[in-house]
Amino acid sequence: MGAKACGPLPPVAVLVLGLVAERPMHPYEMFQTTVERREDRLAKFRPGTMYHTVDRLASQGLIAVHDVQRAGNRPERTVYSITELGRRTLFESLEEIVARQPVEYPELYLALAEAHGLPRARVVELLSTRLEAMRAELAELDSGAAAVRERGTPEMFFLDIGCRIATLRAQIDWVDDLVDRLRNSTIEWLDDPGSPYQGSSVIAGALHQKVNGQ
Repeated sequence: MGAKACGPLPPVAVLVLGLVAERPMHPYEMFQTTVERREDRLAKFRPGTMYHTVDRLASQGLIAVHDVQRAGNRPERTVYSITELGRRTLFESLEEIVARQPVEYPELYLALAEAHGLPRARVVELLSTRLEAMRAELAELDSGAAAVRERGTPEMFFLDIGCRIATLRAQIDWVDDLVDRLRNSTIEWLDDPGSPYQGSSVIAGALHQKVNGQ
């Protein structure tokens, strides 16, 4: 199998190639399909991003013009299909991203790492707000998964939803338990009266132990 034409593909490019591998599409249809499938949560993009990605993939020979459509006075719509090079590149990119465990930067982890800088009561309040949003997202994902199952869609086409549901449930359980521990004062906090961790030098020492696993 030949080498990829353009190196690692960005997430939006993988989505676009995956769509035109199904059937020829014009860019706005690609955008609509991605949103309808809720795959817009897999990569950050807007309609303009989709058009820019399509132009770049076409210039690299990964997709090609399949047809140019025009209805009435509406602007022309260029329909694209995947090329053999594009199909090979998509295959190789999928192999890479399925196996790779990249370093990612979830905001939740950053929030938890630095939450000790806020008062205990405020952290309880803020995490409770976050839990509401997380539970709403979980309900939406559960509803979406139920809908695709009812349509008879094979599970292989929505594995990402199952993984997101499982991950979100685990995060909700963990954060909910943390909120209970904060409320019950079963976890130490910087603003506790007489806390031995008050003071920048003490905090630095504790974080050094955390980083070095001591």
